[in-house]
Amino acid sequence: MPTRLPQRTRLLPRRDFLQLSALAAGATLLPAQTRTAAPAKSPRLPINDPVRQRTWDAALSTLAGNIHIVPGYDRPVLFEGSVYPGIWQECGPHEGLVYGTLSPHIPQNDGVPTPLEIARNNHMAFFALQRPIGHESAGQIPASIKMTEVGFGQIQMVVPIAATAWELFQLTDDDELLVTAYNACSRWDAWLRQYRDTRNTGLVEGFCAYDTGHDNSPRWAGIPNRCPDSDARKVPPIPSMPRLCPDLSATVYGARVALAQMATALGKGDEASRWHEDAEKIRQLIITKLYSPEDAAFYDLDAQNKFVRVRSDVISRVLGEHVLKRSEPHDKAIFESIWSRQIHNAKAFWAPYPLTSIAMDDPTFNRPTPPTPWPRNVWAGPSQALTALRAPRWMLYYGKQTELNHLMRQWCEAIMRHTEFRQQMDPITGDFTQADPSGYSPAALVFLDFTRRLSQSTQ
Repeated sequence: MPTRLPQRTRLLPRRDFLQLSALAAGATLLPAQTRTAAPAKSPRLPINDPVRQRTWDAALSTLAGNIHIVPGYDRPVLFEGSVYPGIWQECGPHEGLVYGTLSPHIPQNDGVPTPLEIARNNHMAFFALQRPIGHESAGQIPASIKMTEVGFGQIQMVVPIAATAWELFQLTDDDELLVTAYNACSRWDAWLRQYRDTRNTGLVEGFCAYDTGHDNSPRWAGIPNRCPDSDARKVPPIPSMPRLCPDLSATVYGARVALAQMATALGKGDEASRWHEDAEKIRQLIITKLYSPEDAAFYDLDAQNKFVRVRSDVISRVLGEHVLKRSEPHDKAIFESIWSRQIHNAKAFWAPYPLTSIAMDDPTFNRPTPPTPWPRNVWAGPSQALTALRAPRWMLYYGKQTELNHLMRQWCEAIMRHTEFRQQMDPITGDFTQADPSGYSPAALVFLDFTRRLSQSTQ
């Protein structure tokens, strides 16, 4: 499932630990092999509604049409689709993982890569193109891999690639994926420590709007989209920059938790302990430095130590990595405040079609007056398919199954109206922005994943 899978210590009885440890120490990219389950005999869900069935089939067709090979990596990956010819670190590995979990419900044809193979490729492509040892920016994982270029001009992280790689390993027992991911994500963490903690706070800094994938967001008003010279190591010469970012820091927290689990699976107990310690340090810093109790919100903290008070989906991104532990009373109290005042507040993020990208009662929320449409790819208010796709990663953890079911039904209903798969929709009407063509993979995955989950839910 795309929610965080149950944590377990793997004893790895099949492995030669000496050989595997040697691979972990020196491997950068290993031959692509994976063990996948045989195709299901009855791949479709029992869908009695013809409209839902038609939309289900259209979603599968959309995803099949978005599988391509990118320059620099010779295996097929699942593209973002629509006007996005490539994969992005913030979402591509997660989308691949969700696609992989749908494998039992997807018809399999001979000679066509399975969903789990595509999920693997959506991770391994980033590891294959990581800056090598000896490069001046060694360890940097690409922000994007497009038909036109491999992008290194920002970091563009949201769902940790280490976390999705670990979850994929739990589905496939793919030793080569585990070793490669551990090595690559360890180097990526080292790169972030070196270049994205210039203020020596222990948190992760944002240098530009594309670092968080927040195109056209009031969160980054007045800040360049890319880093200077398209070099993610360079901060723009602006007095308020760099910023300490709660969502980027949460991504690193989630990655370190996953790295600790990988290290345990590899028999590296000392390294696992270090990853756990480092994860807990950054988790505490996020809460103590970047949370505003009076607003019940997480904010960026600029270089002048001022909060950037824009209530955005940064909040749900922090929750996405379980930064607030449900077992700790202090954290639980913070979550309940955020939930009631922000996420589940009908005046803030809980619109008729949740979740909005900016709180509706935030001064920066800007909804065009109907019938004027939303501009394309704008994180200033619309409900985004990527945010919806990430919702099960945290709503189930915090016990919000009923509310998640409502969110999922609303998204499925909106998609089924026109059987199209687009990036964003009006949170009040559920009408999708028409500026870009249909064919957006995250929206197709939203429909398939949500339909599957709703068919299995009893609430």
